[in-house]
Amino acid sequence: MIGSKKNNALWICLFLLPSLIGFLTFIIYPVFYSLGVSFTEWDLINPIKFIGLKNYQSLLKDANFWNSLKNTFIFIIGYLPSVMIIGLLVALLLNSKIRLKPVFRGIYFLPVVTSWVAVSLVWKWLFNPKFGLINYFLSLISVHGPNWLNDPKTAMLAIIITSVWKDIGFIMVLYLGGLQNISPSLYEAASIDGADNWHQFWKITLPMLKPTTFFVSMISLINSFQVFDQVNIMTEGGPGDSTTVLVQNIYNSAFKYSEMGYAAAMSWVLFAIILVVSLVQMWGERKMTK
Repeated sequence: MIGSKKNNALWICLFLLPSLIGFLTFIIYPVFYSLGVSFTEWDLINPIKFIGLKNYQSLLKDANFWNSLKNTFIFIIGYLPSVMIIGLLVALLLNSKIRLKPVFRGIYFLPVVTSWVAVSLVWKWLFNPKFGLINYFLSLISVHGPNWLNDPKTAMLAIIITSVWKDIGFIMVLYLGGLQNISPSLYEAASIDGADNWHQFWKITLPMLKPTTFFVSMISLINSFQVFDQVNIMTEGGPGDSTTVLVQNIYNSAFKYSEMGYAAAMSWVLFAIILVVSLVQMWGERKMTK
């Protein structure tokens, strides 16, 4: 019996070994290697030179770094509440008694499974000042549409709109799961007590959705800090530096200017920011639930 258990454990270890090797090789090793690179000066041509904390010190004086950090927070401020509110509203609509509910769920979720390359190219065409549909529809109501992606005042807004459109379906699915876990008896009791739909939403739905809202906000916030694909495809950080976010800045430093050590240092600063924000968010959630 003991020998059989040992054999089972051995087989389990053997089956897990390929995944473990892949995890260590492609995840753990690169993470710690990048930490080491962040303390060096390396351009992929000349030998690596250890420079200590110089890269991190340079970040504090780098106007481009602070501008990209500011742009990242501008994106978060515009994206996070928009995608959460619209996603919740769509979930409430699809949770009600309407026809063809599965069809609408599939339609709303379709952008989620579409690649960022395809989505960004489509929206880049939609935002085209001459041929895009958005400015065409604006012209129908006598509004002169802006040059969305080439104007510093509207470029980030265009990125936010694209990002919200793509991610609504994901947020909707999460909120739908939360809504379907709320017992109908709570609404029945509230109706008997004379509560209308508005009061039921504020007194029952929102409080019961707190765990879902926390999870949605956490995932969306982490993803917001890592925004890159749509920015790189639609604007490449322009016009000027108006849409250069942190990850775009890291990409430029590493692959345009071959400053691998500096890019690695910026990556670890981004990791630290995400970690701190996540811990603060978790602390706030625990305090609210007590």
